[in-house]
Amino acid sequence: MRRICFLLITLLTLVGLYTGYAQPSHGAAPADTLHYPEETHFKNLRQLTFGGDNAEAYFSYDGSHLIFQKTNLKEGIPCDQIYIAKLPTSPEESFVPRLVSTGKGRTTCPYFLPDGKRFVYASTHLGGDDCPPAVDRAKYGNKYIWPLYNSYDIFLADTSGKIIKQLTHAKGYDAEATLSPDGKKMIYTSDKDGDLELYIMDLATGKEKRITHSLGYDGGAWFSRDGKKIIWRASRPKTAEEINEYKSLLAEHLVAPTKMEVFTANADGSNQQQVTNLGNANWAPIFMNDSKRILFASNHEYKRGFPFNLYTMDADGSHLQKISRDKGFDAFPMFSYDGKKFVFCSNRNNGGTRDTNIFIADWVE
Repeated sequence: MRRICFLLITLLTLVGLYTGYAQPSHGAAPADTLHYPEETHFKNLRQLTFGGDNAEAYFSYDGSHLIFQKTNLKEGIPCDQIYIAKLPTSPEESFVPRLVSTGKGRTTCPYFLPDGKRFVYASTHLGGDDCPPAVDRAKYGNKYIWPLYNSYDIFLADTSGKIIKQLTHAKGYDAEATLSPDGKKMIYTSDKDGDLELYIMDLATGKEKRITHSLGYDGGAWFSRDGKKIIWRASRPKTAEEINEYKSLLAEHLVAPTKMEVFTANADGSNQQQVTNLGNANWAPIFMNDSKRILFASNHEYKRGFPFNLYTMDADGSHLQKISRDKGFDAFPMFSYDGKKFVFCSNRNNGGTRDTNIFIADWVE
């Protein structure tokens, strides 16, 4: 989540991103661009955070709150923890986040249940209180590599921060969870069967089904709003060299998914189809509220690997339209459940720093 969740955060770090929730009066840099003229789908765009690394901000079902992950060294947050904040209802109201994860280990991929009182997220805290070690990319020729921490498990918690239940128990990477619209099913990524695959779990019974079986990374999956479809990002190594590299990295609990495309399927995993064939990294896909059109982030226009911008397309990949224009990074999109609001994360208006911040706007068709 994604909302990669962990993958998405790592992509952000590479390009030089991240955020922190506050008001413009807390230090917004006036020299940058907040709203580009070509961004005609955004109205009343507001920056909610200023400083640090914040991403994967997702709406509660009633649209009143956001839940997100945050790193901010200046605030003593050395790696991602989960925060919740009420959305401002006036320009004068502040966006004030509060910690709802344990404050231990590294966390990622938070997502509200329909009642707004509970959420799921992944955390490494059972593996230790400290942040797990970063990858020494110099050992791999400074390639884009990110770790699959085997201490990641997915937890159900309430908004006071109390963990209600541990949902996954397998040794290995379990993360990138989102929920079906009715909140009954969870889709997530795990490497417990030897590859990075998607699983759907019934939250009431814990019973689950593996729905992907192709070699390569499958992750960042979401249900459509009508609950009939799922959408995700996937890498599919083809050549002998690509396959060998993927398998050797996976054996070290690592992955380097710089080539990803958007895939869709029925909610039970049947009728899987590759939607994009654009090259580079196409990820953070979601269905729009009509459950037909798709919104996703991509760097396919740029050989150097960035900027990342947001694009819309039809379910078959046609009618591709670029909707965001930052020169660094736009990603992690989500619509409110009534379709009126739109939240995303971006490098814009960060004063030339590496901060990635959270932005909210009214959506205009």
